[in-house]
Amino acid sequence: MPIQIQCCGLLLMLILLYFYKSQKTIKLNTEKAFWNSFRMTFVSIILDILSCIAIRYREFLPDIAVKLISKTYLVTLVGVSFFALLYICTDIYSRKSDYKKTMIPYGFFVFLAIALIYALPILFYENKSESVLYSYGPSDYATYAFALGTLAMLAIRLLSQKSKISASRRQAVWIWMGVWFAAALTQFIFPNLLLVGFASALGMLVLYLKLENPGNNLDRQTGLFNHGAFLQYVNQLYSSETDFAVLSATLEKVASESIRADIDESAVLEAADYLGSLHDVFTFKNSGNEIILVFDAAKADRHIDDIFKRFKRGWGKSGGVFIAPYWVFVPHSDLADSAENLMHLIRYTRQNCAELAESHFYKIDSELAAQLNKEKEMEQLISDAIINDRLEVWYQPIYSTELRRFASAEALVRIRRENGELVPPADFIPIAESNGSILKVGETVFRKVCEFLNKSEIDKHGISYIEINLSVVQCAYEKLAEDYISIMADYGISPKLINLEITESASMNAKKTLLENMKRLTSYGVNFSLDDFGTGQSNLDYIVDMPVDIVKFDKGMTSAYFENGKAKYIMDAAMSMIQGMNLKIVSEGIETEEQFKVMNDLGINYIQGYYFSKPLSADEFMKFIIKNNN
Repeated sequence: MPIQIQCCGLLLMLILLYFYKSQKTIKLNTEKAFWNSFRMTFVSIILDILSCIAIRYREFLPDIAVKLISKTYLVTLVGVSFFALLYICTDIYSRKSDYKKTMIPYGFFVFLAIALIYALPILFYENKSESVLYSYGPSDYATYAFALGTLAMLAIRLLSQKSKISASRRQAVWIWMGVWFAAALTQFIFPNLLLVGFASALGMLVLYLKLENPGNNLDRQTGLFNHGAFLQYVNQLYSSETDFAVLSATLEKVASESIRADIDESAVLEAADYLGSLHDVFTFKNSGNEIILVFDAAKADRHIDDIFKRFKRGWGKSGGVFIAPYWVFVPHSDLADSAENLMHLIRYTRQNCAELAESHFYKIDSELAAQLNKEKEMEQLISDAIINDRLEVWYQPIYSTELRRFASAEALVRIRRENGELVPPADFIPIAESNGSILKVGETVFRKVCEFLNKSEIDKHGISYIEINLSVVQCAYEKLAEDYISIMADYGISPKLINLEITESASMNAKKTLLENMKRLTSYGVNFSLDDFGTGQSNLDYIVDMPVDIVKFDKGMTSAYFENGKAKYIMDAAMSMIQGMNLKIVSEGIETEEQFKVMNDLGINYIQGYYFSKPLSADEFMKFIIKNNN
């Protein structure tokens, strides 16, 4: 009897069943879809074998029983192709409502196929001498037509929705389809070669090896689910709009009476095993020693109480090893909108919340989540502004008390939103510094200033130089001098027209790199200012060490001069020393005529503030200078 190939397929399916069921799974939708396909394929192979037996011994069986078995096998062939379609649609339609709507017409298609297969006649062929037997006729032809039609719909989905399906999944399904189609075509042409059942088993093997091996979702060291599994599972929860809670722990702080490292490591593994054994909790191993637990939000308090009680006791054989994790608790899933953003929120908390370091526990609230979302929106705004040229440079005039005219200006960056609204630097510069985009922002500002100087010839209207701020990150950038010299050369700008402002914090954090850049730029002809003197860690040693020509008193220090008697003496002493080193002074934040007169009488070289003008766009600044300097 020609069932050897089907038996080989059945054996292969049994082996796959053993390996699949011997590993824990995370209940992903794709896992469920794979398991449904597996069961349909398994049933199809068994019915393939039973139909061969029924045909072989049909003289001893009722005719209706032989036809029923054979037609039911044919129905399962359509079912295998249909479940392949369901499997790929699980990826495409993450929301259940969308998935169900899409499946309705496919369901009618399969129902029609089943009805026709059972209604149409089926015939049998057997050649006992050659051990050949098979079914044929209208019912068989309808089966091939509907199965191939379903595969065609699957192929259309793979091509039209490929952006929603991972490359590895598309490749695996194409292989699965190819093997099944080749076997079906061969069996259609040569009906004595019963290959479809074995081909279906091979398709399951391909999916298992490339995608659905549960071991791919496990961390080898701890046996917990890994980071990739976390992303899939949590995003699935978001798609199903399930409210869940997350508890993140870093199992790093280990105290023990023993100094043996292997005891500490075994204690960490013991703690990880405990967290992985909790009931109704999915436990994931992230990078480092971070463990993430996901559970029903309604049961969060109970789980946390039990976990904290256990961690108050020791670990290890003697119970003498104590672990004090840093816990970050996300009480509700609506604080983020995806697994990736949820992890970003947890990392942000670990990096920015001092309370976590003190108490070892931090519960994230909507305020912190809103703050992070605001920063993310600002990051996107910065990126879009760079790409779409929505970074603008505005100029605040600086008055020279010696020349009695406006002699310079400070370049200040702004971002213009799509609706025309301007975003001030205080809103986006700290974020640009934290994510590194400040380098591109700074380069863009420098280019725009050079372009402005080239086109406006502003030096002919009494402006000697433009001040441009350097952020802390820019000061630590090794190629700063090289890049800026190249940009000045591109626009044919005299370096004397450029004054770069550094801050005290910049000179502290990146002093060596900054000094090297300053040396090269000053040799080229660029001048430097020390900005915001009087904030943070004021130290005149910085002025001595740095090759600066100008020192700028920030608005806070200027205001304090008029409001605080002690600040007045400090500023008087600082001015005396700075002027004694033949350096110029700029006083920022001057807003009234009285403040201007006092600073002027003190011998301050330059005055900057709203008393003269707010920052102006390039065109308005030119009008202002032409009006007031000529």
